Amino acid sequence: MTPPLVAQVDAVRRFNRSYTRGIGVLNERLLGSGLTLAEVRLLYEIAHRDGPSAASIGKDLRLDAGYLSRLLDRLRTRGLLERRPSTTDRRQSILRLTRRGKKTFASLDRRSHEQVAAMLLPLVAGERRRLVEAMATIECLLGAAPPLASFLLRPHQPGDMGWVIQRHGALYAEEYGWDAEFEALVAEIAARFLRGFDPGLERCWIAERDGENVGSVFLVRKSPTVAQLRLLLVEPSARGLGIGRRLVAECIRFARRAGYRKITLWTNKGLDAARHLYEEAGFVLVEEEPHHSFGHDLVSQTWVLAL
Repeated sequence: MTPPLVAQVDAVRRFNRSYTRGIGVLNERLLGSGLTLAEVRLLYEIAHRDGPSAASIGKDLRLDAGYLSRLLDRLRTRGLLERRPSTTDRRQSILRLTRRGKKTFASLDRRSHEQVAAMLLPLVAGERRRLVEAMATIECLLGAAPPLASFLLRPHQPGDMGWVIQRHGALYAEEYGWDAEFEALVAEIAARFLRGFDPGLERCWIAERDGENVGSVFLVRKSPTVAQLRLLLVEPSARGLGIGRRLVAECIRFARRAGYRKITLWTNKGLDAARHLYEEAGFVLVEEEPHHSFGHDLVSQTWVLAL
């Protein structure tokens, strides 16, 4: 009889072989890019951090310093990467993607998304949910992810818009005293999104925790080069888990992949939790204007993020 641990090790190794073959990481060049898996992963890390040091990325990815240096040199030779001495510690190198690097990464990110979407497409909704939940379990158990991070993001499904409208209306009435005019505005935005939905340029994300909807955000097309972030919401019971930050980050990532040059958003002064998220993500306040809406005298704010 095979010992349980031996059988479990064999099962994990079999899964690794199957999955790595399926997503094509065994190919010398990933997604036909001319870049290796390690080089693409470095582009990803640099794109999603604010001026990281080479040392911090090497530590997080557990890369040998010499190997990391060679990878970075290859990316710099290709014109994808800038490597500059830190202004606070001359022993450290600060990494940033060049304009060409950002364009290359956006293309790779889009192709990777399309590849995974093609893998999921043959599955029915329930099977996709089981798969994503199983992956979250693997990540939690082997990656030591904190229990508070146990949520998932998914595209909108039939019935979600009703929830988005109802929860915005109820929460903003409870927390800010806004009247039904705001709920009507949310309903108009949701209806317009569904009627003109273009999956290549627009997206809605719903955050789920323990099978319940706990958050939402939309990214919609405002012009050929400008996207608009709308209807960011996190349920009070799920605040503090990083959901809002993740929702904003997904909007930014998608906007870059779709080729937008900037993201704009409209909000109102006094919504401090959301403002903190926008500032943290790099949005800049560009305009304020007093107005009377939703039963109150308010000050509207327009924020912009250049991509």
